[in-house]
Amino acid sequence: MTETGTVLVVTTIPKDLRDALSAEYRLQDHQKAPDGTWAQQPGIGVALTTSMAGADAALMDALPDLKLIACQGVGLDKIDLAAAEARGIRVANTPDVLTEDTADFGIALIYATARSIVRADQFVRAGRWPNERITPSRRVSGKTVGIVGLGRIGQTVARKAEGLGLTVLYSGPRAKPDVGYRFVADVVDLAAQADFLVLTCPGGPATDKMIDARVLEALGPDGILINIARGSVVDEAALIDALERKAIAGAGLDVFANEPKFDETFLKFENVVLQPHYASITFETRKAIIGLLQKAIAETFAQAT
Repeated sequence: MTETGTVLVVTTIPKDLRDALSAEYRLQDHQKAPDGTWAQQPGIGVALTTSMAGADAALMDALPDLKLIACQGVGLDKIDLAAAEARGIRVANTPDVLTEDTADFGIALIYATARSIVRADQFVRAGRWPNERITPSRRVSGKTVGIVGLGRIGQTVARKAEGLGLTVLYSGPRAKPDVGYRFVADVVDLAAQADFLVLTCPGGPATDKMIDARVLEALGPDGILINIARGSVVDEAALIDALERKAIAGAGLDVFANEPKFDETFLKFENVVLQPHYASITFETRKAIIGLLQKAIAETFAQAT
């Protein structure tokens, strides 16, 4: 029998989400044991996770009465969807509400990296302006953006980029005949034609380390990599090597292979803009995400009574 009113929290969640849910439900934190197993928790109908933490089949086995996995975030690559379907467990994530903000952030990273906005800010703050001239940055207008993954976020980046005077190309598993942008099947070819290579594709095995040394060489010394997708999509060792050799012009990174303990080698590069997986974090999006999760949880408990 489902324990109505209890939400099992299986990973660290933001304070605003915890505060909102704890006002309505009893939150019970639940972590893996040191041996990597999950303790059995019968009676739990709702588990709360994030796209970065996910939910595996072992967790579902430990929760025999589970009806809902509520996931903060869009990505579902770390949730065993087949296991959830086999057990009749609904998975509710938070798509759409973060699309515009994430796409805005991708555009912002293009400007921040190409126009050296962070470097220029540091130049002023360090008191260097009265005595030095800062080196030039790179123009954005009139350039070509190559988008890897033309889903909701990718299409929104494309729309915004086109409005700013950029030519848009894209790659993905297949061409989309209903869009007006040119499809480039091979990511290496896309990188060779792009000034800005923007990653908006899902994570998971199919895209793991897709952006490797070959892609970065094709992007070239005038090209910039922007990642608002998943850290796993980029071979970070290859990226660091390309940056050290000046094989690419720079990178704007909102996601990393390991978060929040990312490779600190990135800190030494002035031509890299680093962000704390921040693309969707606006007041407006946070409110919408919390609302979607509250709705899914309320529906599940309503069905259990």
